[in-house]
Amino acid sequence: MALIVLAADKGAPGVTTAATALGAVWPRAVLLAECDPAGGDLAYRLPAADGGMLNPGRGLLTLGATARRGLEPAQIHEHTQKIIGGLDVLAGLTHGEQAAGLTWMWGPLGRALSGLPGADVLADCGRLGAHPQVGELIAEAELLVLFSRASLDHVAHLRERLAIVPKGPQLGVVVIADPRTYRASIDEVRRIVGGQAAFVAGLAHDPKGAELLRGQWGGRLDRSLLIRTARELAGRLSSQVRVP
Repeated sequence: MALIVLAADKGAPGVTTAATALGAVWPRAVLLAECDPAGGDLAYRLPAADGGMLNPGRGLLTLGATARRGLEPAQIHEHTQKIIGGLDVLAGLTHGEQAAGLTWMWGPLGRALSGLPGADVLADCGRLGAHPQVGELIAEAELLVLFSRASLDHVAHLRERLAIVPKGPQLGVVVIADPRTYRASIDEVRRIVGGQAAFVAGLAHDPKGAELLRGQWGGRLDRSLLIRTARELAGRLSSQVRVP
C-alpha cells in the first residue's frame, strides 16, 4: 500500500512520538518502520506486546543482513515485532555507526516498504540532511511529511528544507503546536510556508500524553491531546494517499 515518510529538518522535534501516536490510531493496517540512519530508540522506548522489552537486535539490522541479494516486501514481516497495543514495528539501527554497512539498502528498502501488501507504512526517518542516502528511500514514498515547531528558528529551517526537497513525493507539513495557541500556530506556519507544501496540519505538543504512549494504552491515553490530535492527523494523512 502507501509509504509515508515522517521526518524533520532541525532537531527532529518529536518525530518518533508522532509516528508512534499516528500508528496507534491509523484507520487501516499499518507498519511503523524506524528508518533513521542516525539510529533510534524505539526498541528501548516502547514495551513489547507481552509487556517485556523489544529485541533491539531484530529489525532493520537483521533485515539488512539477510537481504544483500535482494529485498522483497514479503521479507519485511520476518523482522518486525509487535508493541503493546498491537502495532507492528520494524525497529531501526541502535546507533549511527551501523549505517555505514547499509548504504546500499535505502533504495531497495523504500521499494519494499512501498510495495508491502495489505498495510500502509509510516517510516520515521528522523532528521534529514545528515545522511543523503536516505533520499533513495524517500524517493519511493507517496507522501513526505515534515514536522516542525512553530518557533521562528524551526520555521526558518523548514522553509529552507522545503526549497531543496527533490521533486517526487507529495509534500506536507505538520506543526508540533502548543495547545494554548494550537490553531494560531498552524495558521501562522501555513501563512509563512505558502504554496511550498500541499497542506499544513498540526499535532499537539503533549508531554504527558507522550509519557502515556510509552506503555499505558488505556482510557487516559485515548483522551490525551496527543492522541486526539493524532487521530485527526491520521485521517488527514491517510486520505492523501491512494488505497488500491
